[in-house]
Amino acid sequence: MTHRAPATAAEYATILADQQGVAVTIYNQDLALVKDRRAISLPAGEHVLAFREVSAQLKPETALLSGGDLTVLEQNFEFDLLTPRALLEKYVGREVTVVRTHPTTGEESRDKARVLSASEGVVLKLGDHIETGIPGRLVFADVPENLRDRPTLTMLARSGTDKPRTVELSYLTGGLGWQADYVAELNPADDAMDINGWVTLTNTSGATYTNASLQLVAGDVHRAPIEQAGRLLARDKVMAMSAEMQEGMAEEQMFEYHLYSLERPTTIRDNQTKQVALLQAGQIPCRKELILQGNDAYYRGQYGELGEKAKIGVFVEIVNSKKNNLGLPLPKGVVRVYKKDGRDRLQFVGEDRIDHTPENETLRLKLGDSFDVTALRQQTDFRKVAGFARYNYVYEAAFRIELKNGKKEAATVKVVEPVPGDWEMLEESLPHEKAASNTAVWQVPVPPLGATVLSYRVRVKY
Repeated sequence: MTHRAPATAAEYATILADQQGVAVTIYNQDLALVKDRRAISLPAGEHVLAFREVSAQLKPETALLSGGDLTVLEQNFEFDLLTPRALLEKYVGREVTVVRTHPTTGEESRDKARVLSASEGVVLKLGDHIETGIPGRLVFADVPENLRDRPTLTMLARSGTDKPRTVELSYLTGGLGWQADYVAELNPADDAMDINGWVTLTNTSGATYTNASLQLVAGDVHRAPIEQAGRLLARDKVMAMSAEMQEGMAEEQMFEYHLYSLERPTTIRDNQTKQVALLQAGQIPCRKELILQGNDAYYRGQYGELGEKAKIGVFVEIVNSKKNNLGLPLPKGVVRVYKKDGRDRLQFVGEDRIDHTPENETLRLKLGDSFDVTALRQQTDFRKVAGFARYNYVYEAAFRIELKNGKKEAATVKVVEPVPGDWEMLEESLPHEKAASNTAVWQVPVPPLGATVLSYRVRVKY
């Protein structure tokens, strides 16, 4: 059955002044759930209710009005906003009044004109001739019904009572997002750091949410493909990692994800970026590592020189545990690390992006490449010892890695070599650890202002 608004139906508007509360839940993927609660007065019967000043990026198929003994029969999202150009376009085929002022006498004249086009400039029919451009001021008789000064959701609703009541409009919208950002300071010995976390909110939705109850979801909400859009929010499958907020943020577990609630109302203005404190943790033990990462390609052929002064990455590792003064499940974001120089001034030393990190997992941050510790890797021997087809070759390869330390302190370099196939270490100058089925790892000490050579020979079967 199709319901149509009566031709004489009056429109009853609800504006922000009627708002009794608003709650916003923001996800990581340019998506938010808005719950807008307002007091309305609507007579009994079928009427048009205009919910004004909603988000300009409201997804109308997700809107749900509840409470107040109301049944919604149909709804329209009016996002064509009132501007001079939009008003002119709506008047194509209609009459306007052209007001012109005489340049010497200042006397005004008024003429009727029909708007013929407004797509690329204005075309008007004035009397028996046609003019382009606007020869004066244009006066419009009224504002078309489908042109609004604010984004508006209009609903044909059947009211069971004429008493004032409270209703809540829930809807999904784009234009709202959040991310976690962390600022860390390393101590002089590089074995501990302080971390401050912030939530950065961005609002480009076209609406302001005043004194909103704010909640965040750390994770990625599964959304239906475009051709299946319009499913109910309750059917969305949410996959999120756990996290916990401090300093004004409270965490709770619900279903298979976590909500983070700001303990006080906050105003999220349109076209605004806002930061809210997330966590503060001090003296978190950490470990600095120098890592030389290899490549499995040079175990399959002859390469000789494998690059002079290979880059040695600088990493900082943290165990996210309560024992280490942290133990807070961390939402994904960017960690920026600083350290004080000899003049007690903070300097930026690197940044890295982390994924959602539950409690008791390890964070590894790559801050850059070492300047003073370098490596020279050479392939000193390569030969085929058996095999006659692509999948039964047996190779032997030998390598020499010279590590140099230009600092006045000793250094340890972790050499990580991904060795393919079924492999066996035949010779080595330092003992390795088989960290995984395809990974050999050496911890190589390098003296101050000195060098250490790691050499090894490996047999690889394919």
